[in-house]
Amino acid sequence: MKKLPYHYGVKARCYPSSHQKAIIKRNSDASRFVYNELVAISRELYELKQVKLPIDTVQQRIHQLEQRKKTTKNISDEHLFLCHKDIDSLSLANAKQNYAKAWKAFRKVHRSGIPVFHKKNYTWKYQTNAQYGSKATIPSLLNGTVKFLDRNHAKLPKLGVIRTSAVRSKIWEMREVVRIGTVTITKDSADCFYLSFQLGSTQPFIGQVTFANKKLGVDLNTENFLTDSNGAVVANPRYYRKILKQLNRQKRKLSRRQLRAKKEHRSLCDAKNYQKQRLLVAKMQVKVAHQRLNFLHNLTTELVKNHDFLVAEELRSSNMLKNHALALSISDAGWRLFLQQLQSKAELYGKIFVAVDPRNTTQTCSKCGYLLAGNNKLTLKDRTWQCPQCHTKHQRDHNAANNILAKGIDQLA
Repeated sequence: MKKLPYHYGVKARCYPSSHQKAIIKRNSDASRFVYNELVAISRELYELKQVKLPIDTVQQRIHQLEQRKKTTKNISDEHLFLCHKDIDSLSLANAKQNYAKAWKAFRKVHRSGIPVFHKKNYTWKYQTNAQYGSKATIPSLLNGTVKFLDRNHAKLPKLGVIRTSAVRSKIWEMREVVRIGTVTITKDSADCFYLSFQLGSTQPFIGQVTFANKKLGVDLNTENFLTDSNGAVVANPRYYRKILKQLNRQKRKLSRRQLRAKKEHRSLCDAKNYQKQRLLVAKMQVKVAHQRLNFLHNLTTELVKNHDFLVAEELRSSNMLKNHALALSISDAGWRLFLQQLQSKAELYGKIFVAVDPRNTTQTCSKCGYLLAGNNKLTLKDRTWQCPQCHTKHQRDHNAANNILAKGIDQLA
């Protein structure tokens, strides 16, 4: 897959039967168990290696743990329930691979943290891979261990044939030259099941790309979603704020049912009223997430298609969320996801995307370069201002977008 020049991701809703749901649950639990077992082995090895004395028992235990950690087969031999016929061996191998990736991410970016135990929750997830034998001369969507029978049905290891939402017509037209890599099977907290396919091809997944030689700077703000260097403003939909009052009411109802179940010494898994209310709250939250995702996809696709050079602020949302006065507005906007989509789609369409440091982009005059300082600095409530040096009147966000574009051009040069 890495050698292929073009890659694409497809996420489709799927509708498993009751038997298939049980298999997904078993594989999800097995995958989580293997990951947690590797975390536990690493922690025990770390503690044992702190012992400086050459004690035979300690050395034997270290050797035993290191041998068990090498392969998932050694872990399965130790825990026989992992050898069940419904468990996909590739799901265990992917769990081990994800553990190694977590350590790699920690060494690369220390703030990501070391691998920790995965908790059991209402979401299920495991990964498998499409394997192509020698008979499959040209790997495609129609052969391999994971394949599509038609646009609405896919076949997976252990699960068999499963009904899915229709595959995009463009992908289906390329079915003879597209191969499948990793497949992720997930269930969210609202009990919806999804299949995520990693696709690779020697041909581009999009049609002919047009280049208009247009440049655009984008300023993100809480007043509206964004203002570009052309003066266009995109309103902030605020999906979460619109539903917040109703959602809080349902959450209070959920809390009362939880307290009642605990008072009666009933498990929450067996409390039917609690589970019914939990599902209602989860569906409301998932709906907001889907609305935001759809809005961002449509916006980023339009921006990338109509412009060849895009510049935006390099925002660190994790730091900005520490401001409790703006945390709700920032998380509701989804700025980080917006920037990630801009970057990935720019690569897909062959366009250029640059993220610049937003420092002083608001306080600088885009015409003469005068920088406001001291008591003259703009506050959040100042939406318009006049440059003391060239006396140009500025709209705050439009001026910032122009400065961001200028910074991006200088950075690219």
